[in-house]
Amino acid sequence: MREASAKADVLGKAYLLILLTSHSKARITMQDYPHHYKVVADAGPDGDVRLAGDRLDPIPSAAPAEFGGPGDKWSPETFLTAAVASCFVLSFRAIARASKLSWNSLKCEVEGTLERKEGVTRFTEFVVHATLSVPQDVREERAHRLLEKAEESCLVTNSYRRLLSRTPNKMSHTLRCHDFG
Repeated sequence: MREASAKADVLGKAYLLILLTSHSKARITMQDYPHHYKVVADAGPDGDVRLAGDRLDPIPSAAPAEFGGPGDKWSPETFLTAAVASCFVLSFRAIARASKLSWNSLKCEVEGTLERKEGVTRFTEFVVHATLSVPQDVREERAHRLLEKAEESCLVTNSYRRLLSRTPNKMSHTLRCHDFG
């Protein structure tokens, strides 16, 4: 287990796959880089865009209401915002496991702001609000530090910051301690 924790620390910016064994002990495994992800979008002149990927269920997608779409399907804008939230939670899960932090739940709300600046429509900001619930015996400063480490380690936010010239990302944490004794 110590070796797995050390590996997780070294690969802090990596997307880790956690495999649970039958004894609830975690093994951390990951494929060597580079990783490749392939998605196919299939559509006609009207209607939904069908998104498919290897070993994944197809997902219907459409333009959001803001762009004249129906607003009842996942859109590129909501997928990107969801990627930020999901990556944050998965990064935190891996870091907390490697750090042996006991926690109960994590809720991550993300709001992406899309603007048109200098003739280009792009996301200009993602605001991340994370609410972590931990047992009472967990030190608050340690939990906050691991939330910050999750933000720093998230490959999605690290990627868009580099691609979008250091797009701002605002982070807030709410820590709730519960006594489950």
